[in-house]
Amino acid sequence: MSDSATGAGSLNDELARQREKTDAQAVRTITAANQALAASGEVQGLELGQLAPEFELPDATGRPVRLSERLALGPVVLTFYRGEWCPYCNITLAALQGVLGEVKDAGASLIAISPQRPDDALTMSEKHGLGFDVLSDAEQSVIRAYGVQFRVPAEIEDVHMTFFKKDISELNADGSWNLPVPATFVLDADGLVRARHVGVEYTSRMEPGEILAALREL
Repeated sequence: MSDSATGAGSLNDELARQREKTDAQAVRTITAANQALAASGEVQGLELGQLAPEFELPDATGRPVRLSERLALGPVVLTFYRGEWCPYCNITLAALQGVLGEVKDAGASLIAISPQRPDDALTMSEKHGLGFDVLSDAEQSVIRAYGVQFRVPAEIEDVHMTFFKKDISELNADGSWNLPVPATFVLDADGLVRARHVGVEYTSRMEPGEILAALREL
């Protein structure tokens, strides 16, 4: 579910290529479970025009970052990702780093949030040379507040354990199998959602060009 302009773009093309490298049976299982989740309407995310909830979370070095402090400087691009273990998230954050200069030129800040520990956020930042805030939502309180949290279905849990050898409960700071769906919100300086992309399909993300277009309209 996306309320921003859509279309083929370089980021989603790269994500599709990554998907082609994944075991076909695993992809089919994940796709079926994601379709069921989408049909349930369980994960909606903030709507256009909605006021983004305030939060304070630690960055990769443990320093607290408040949304209101970033908004005082201008618009904010807020993206939720699953963790540094997710290749699709790695590709997405690297793409965002590629347009960081243009985001800043638009007077905006970029914030990424995951349910992992600050140490893992530090790993992500260092691995990709990220120049924006990478925050740890250890209790997933912000992920819940923004309406993007879901519990990994049993069949996908099995895929992660069997095919990917990833125990999400060990990777998450809270020890759960809860994750955020891929989501990006473009907030104006008043904290209102002006563009959004929220969807259960992990290989579809908001294109950097869409983000920049939304910022230019503010």
